Amino acid sequence: LAKIAARCMVGEKLADLGFLHERVPSYYSVKEAVFPFVKFPGVDPLLGPEMKSTGEVMGVGATFGEGFSKSQQGAGMVLPESGLAFISVRDQDKAACVKLARDLAAAGFELIATRGTAKAINAAGVPCRAINKVLEGQPHVVDMIKNEEIDLIVNTTDGEQAIADSYEIRREALQRRIAYTTTIAGATAAVMAIATSDSSSVHRLQDLHKEFSNE
Repeated sequence: LAKIAARCMVGEKLADLGFLHERVPSYYSVKEAVFPFVKFPGVDPLLGPEMKSTGEVMGVGATFGEGFSKSQQGAGMVLPESGLAFISVRDQDKAACVKLARDLAAAGFELIATRGTAKAINAAGVPCRAINKVLEGQPHVVDMIKNEEIDLIVNTTDGEQAIADSYEIRREALQRRIAYTTTIAGATAAVMAIATSDSSSVHRLQDLHKEFSNE
């Protein structure tokens, strides 16, 4: 694509290049940025406009879930296949987190959440235990992270105070290399990846490129 774009920029036409229809591969390629947060003590791993990655990796799979799983492995985050999942989301994500919780439970995870999130999940008929936020006193979620009781973290925040309150969760997860995501979209992709853990395969670049060699 880069080669075709460069040639178009100097005046050549797509018709002259023989590129007149979209080529849709039979596989999925997922790119992931790599951030060296763990090398900087005290830095909040929540992304902002000033953050810059130090590299990128890519995963290729027959499904999006497989490609995403490989991209996370390449970036240094290994997704768990089971265990205890902690969920704490902002109000506008409560409805979406119910489906996420149901999918995690179906995959074999036990669920634990802060009180507001746990209330929404239990109301939908999905079993979920409640745990204190840090400000609500011990025992709280950071204690559980430090005790290595939690295997997956989904934590979305909104507003300066909420971001500050959940800082310790993200930092401890990073230090202990616990898989975590700060968006519903990321959590949904993670669930899709976990579902494909038994069907992952290796794809040679030569074989992938061969798919378009005769076009």
